Amino acid sequence: MKKTVRCGNVDIGGGAPVSIQSMLNVRTANVPGALAQIEGLMGAGCDIVRLAVPDFEAAEAFGMIKKELLLRHGEKAAPLVADVHFDYRLAVRAIENGADKVRINPGNIGSPENVKAVVDAAKERGIPIRVGVNAGSLEKDILAQYGGVTAAGLAESALSNMKLIEDMGFDNIVVSIKSSDVRMNYDAHIILNDKTDHPLHIGITEAGTAESGKLKSAAGIGALLLAGIGDTIRVSLTGDPVREVQFAKELLEAVGLRDSGIDVISCPTCGRTHVNLDKIVAELSEKLDPVRKQRELEGKKRISVAVMGCIVNGPGEAREADIGVACGDGRGAIFVKGEVVATVSEGRIVGKLISYLNKL
Repeated sequence: MKKTVRCGNVDIGGGAPVSIQSMLNVRTANVPGALAQIEGLMGAGCDIVRLAVPDFEAAEAFGMIKKELLLRHGEKAAPLVADVHFDYRLAVRAIENGADKVRINPGNIGSPENVKAVVDAAKERGIPIRVGVNAGSLEKDILAQYGGVTAAGLAESALSNMKLIEDMGFDNIVVSIKSSDVRMNYDAHIILNDKTDHPLHIGITEAGTAESGKLKSAAGIGALLLAGIGDTIRVSLTGDPVREVQFAKELLEAVGLRDSGIDVISCPTCGRTHVNLDKIVAELSEKLDPVRKQRELEGKKRISVAVMGCIVNGPGEAREADIGVACGDGRGAIFVKGEVVATVSEGRIVGKLISYLNKL
């Protein structure tokens, strides 16, 4: 088990639930736009929000955003992370302006004195530093030693940068190593995980468009989570960051690390299917969205809903689920907790499932 790091109101590591992060894709200097996007991310279930701080205008805006968020939400406000590269002064200023964590790559911050200035500021404010290493920004000596970007090189870079900070008397660290190569990303984490007790932030960097990014993230992040690796995650998708949060939640549910929500199980259909199962599942999924959100807000445990198209596997799957339907010729048998409670026509299946779901 990794040690616990506190980021605002969120515990990372130490057996705490895996937290979900995302990053704004509007300019931090656009205070109204940044606040609107943070509100959207929080509403979607994002635990920690990261903002780019590329200049002093952004560093000052960071402080304004933090103050306004606290006014609106108080202790329930999502922690804000300042993402800083190249100029250590930006990291120091963001920390002074209320950052709950700062993300740096010590390799591009400059001299050890510059890194120490960031460390001292973080130590004074009692906030963690995330040491971030990406495949696209490995140090030249590491690249030369390993003949390019490799899993071992990524792990060594992270360990070296962590040691630099640890030697400054600072231990409040989260570490991340990311590659867009799923296999390399996995191998690097396997190496690193055994060599540090600092919590790990995991993800696939530059994962891609909505569809390709989801595929790579499901394989890369999912494999690590199933191996017991990862204390906080970010799914990287091009476009609206709310989609990152939504998919991250689905991914955590799929690997059994989130109990809330609704797990819909549906068969792929075959020649034995005599209802329009695709239409039934689509309609059910749409109507389940508000139910799912309400259950998550109330902290209710995840329930399973099985929608099966024929009498071969259908009754067994529907019986094992909390609620299910096994369809026949234009109708469906509704199951609740393993017992048949009704048989209805195809057009009434969705309404009846929702009705029994609301009674649970």
